[in-house]
Amino acid sequence: MRSVFSFNADWLYAPADLPLAASDADFAPVALPHTNIELPYHNFDNADYQFISTYRKRFKLPERLNGRRVFLDFEGVMIACTVFVNGRRYGEHGGGYTPFSEDITDALNADGDNVIQVSVDSTERADIPPYGYVVDYLTFGGIYREVSLRYVEPAHIEQVFVKTHDVLSEQPRFEIDITVRNTGERPVTAEIKAYFMEDIEGDSRPEVTLQPGERRTTTVSFNDLLGTFALWTLDQPTLFTATVSLSYRDAESYRDDKVDVRFGFREAVFKDDGFYLNGEKLQLVGLNRHQTYPYIGAAAPARLQRRDADILKHQLGLNLVRTSHYPQSRHFLDRCDEIGLLVFEEIPGWQFIGDVDWQALSLRDVQAMIERDRNRPSVVLWGVRINESFDDEIFYRATNELAHLLDPTRQTGGVRFFLGSQFLEDVFTFNDFSKGVLEPVHTPHLITEYNGHMFPTKTFDQEERQIEHAHRHALIQDLAFANPRVSGAIGWCAFDYNTHREFGSGDRICYHGVSDIFRLPKWAAFVYASQVAPSVRVVLQAMTFWTMGDRSEGGNDPLLVATNCDEVEVWAGDDNKLGRFQPDRAAYPHLPHPPITVRGGSMMGVWGRAYQDLRVVGYVDGQAVIEQRIAADGVPRKLELRADDDVIGADGSDMTRITVRVTDKYGNRLPFATAAIHFEVSGDADFVGENPFSLIGGQGAVYIRARHTPGVVTVRAESLTPYKHLQPVSVTVLLE
Repeated sequence: MRSVFSFNADWLYAPADLPLAASDADFAPVALPHTNIELPYHNFDNADYQFISTYRKRFKLPERLNGRRVFLDFEGVMIACTVFVNGRRYGEHGGGYTPFSEDITDALNADGDNVIQVSVDSTERADIPPYGYVVDYLTFGGIYREVSLRYVEPAHIEQVFVKTHDVLSEQPRFEIDITVRNTGERPVTAEIKAYFMEDIEGDSRPEVTLQPGERRTTTVSFNDLLGTFALWTLDQPTLFTATVSLSYRDAESYRDDKVDVRFGFREAVFKDDGFYLNGEKLQLVGLNRHQTYPYIGAAAPARLQRRDADILKHQLGLNLVRTSHYPQSRHFLDRCDEIGLLVFEEIPGWQFIGDVDWQALSLRDVQAMIERDRNRPSVVLWGVRINESFDDEIFYRATNELAHLLDPTRQTGGVRFFLGSQFLEDVFTFNDFSKGVLEPVHTPHLITEYNGHMFPTKTFDQEERQIEHAHRHALIQDLAFANPRVSGAIGWCAFDYNTHREFGSGDRICYHGVSDIFRLPKWAAFVYASQVAPSVRVVLQAMTFWTMGDRSEGGNDPLLVATNCDEVEVWAGDDNKLGRFQPDRAAYPHLPHPPITVRGGSMMGVWGRAYQDLRVVGYVDGQAVIEQRIAADGVPRKLELRADDDVIGADGSDMTRITVRVTDKYGNRLPFATAAIHFEVSGDADFVGENPFSLIGGQGAVYIRARHTPGVVTVRAESLTPYKHLQPVSVTVLLE
């Protein structure tokens, strides 16, 4: 039988290129995922992570071999690595964004001690995508995704691909392509079975004879499914499991292999007049996502990866994410499947196409990406061009042909930045930097970037800039909604991220996100959040600090409110009602829920006149449903500390975010409160972050990483800046 074991615990690590003969004393204990160096959230040099490091793990086999093969499965090592098992060297793997496996059976001591050593080269090598030229993001280093130990029979299932067909018809069906491989020394004749919903068996039980070393694909079909399944939709993302088994008898015993694969029934297609999900036209509203996190680079465990998907869908209200510019963690994509968030996934790269060997690695990435993720209902488009590269007909015909061969059920796109680009893919995916929406030359047409890099915005910027940032996102989405030949628009980008010195701000952060690097929202985030129906979630955010001196001309007129309410009532003090105001359809005629523009004359601020508290009340169907108040005094009244999770796993790698804010008496962050916050952690967890931490825009975040002992962890925060009203606060997290 197949067995798969997590192999993330009990590693040793050294930030140096150590020989096999090095003592364990030269290493420190770590758990995976692991970054080769923890860094400040900003103001560091990308050279800091560019070195060769060494990982080592000693182990005994968790099960007897019983004639099985053993594979070591790596989900991501940045950016190249060489694996040694008991001194035996396996070839170098180049590329940090796609998984790879090594058959380590012949190097193992079946009944004794074993040692794995991995040499990890995290230098930005020009021979490996995305490098070769400048790149506007950082790759970081280490064994930054998970590792598994996998036992399989000599003849086993290698790939399973579920292809659904005609799901909207009266004769829905699907088929499963099953690739099996014989790694043994003798021919085998094996029977293949497939089941759906436990008791529905496929229409055939193919029998295949495999010669030693042979790989073969066979297909099992499932017909007459009407009434047995539900569609995968954005609101009800129903998932199913198919089980595939292979069984045979060799000279020694009866052997079988079994694989479960999760999938969904849905029809997703880009047409000349837009995108259709299950036959219904859907305007795509999305953002790009980088996998960069503060302090830990890209080495985020499953919990943080999954939370990013939740933020995009449930906080920002998106229906699509682009994995810029590489395949991302399976945990992130798992969550997209589970919550109904569409994905445009693309291969690694940024503007540069390398030589023949470089292109071969890129083609390998196409294959690895598609074979890993083609069963995911969330994935609706493969990105098979290097982001923003110039045309290369031979190369891009090859990437498209490979994608269609591996997955004939999905369309391809390729992100370019000029309308005259050769159109080889199924969807013309285009970075529109015109500050508007250009008329498509080819359809289907999907805007894949706009705005952010042309108007980077910090949470502590002047009020006008933050409003303009929000306006630009609202404007492009409005123009995309207006054009029936545009399938949708994906903004640049969701979260701020670290970058090279050639890009970004003086602290080497690209402040291009609608949220900061800690995933905390800027005002532009509420433009997206407010596009959901109020029946889903009511949103209201006044885009103001409610001060006299944070605009060039002073005051707050006009005041913008991001909301999905029908109207808002605005008060400047208990006795000064400014009136009721409706969505600004003159400025944003096509958005589902335009921001509201409030004009109030002298009540919105006069030099030298005292402010009174702002009160904004949102109404839906004539009923008051939400209210925001902003204090006029701007005095820090509260230190707010929150943990994203009440419970995390005591496995040595699980993490949760701890957010901290200084607020007024109503809970609004004060963007110019730069308090230094000191943290204390008690319990079996490690603090990840800067301590003390200086707030950015009145807010920030740190993390805790669980160790191995169940119990309670308490995080205490205290302001070292002597604000009069700020008292120490604590949160607790249970490790189990």
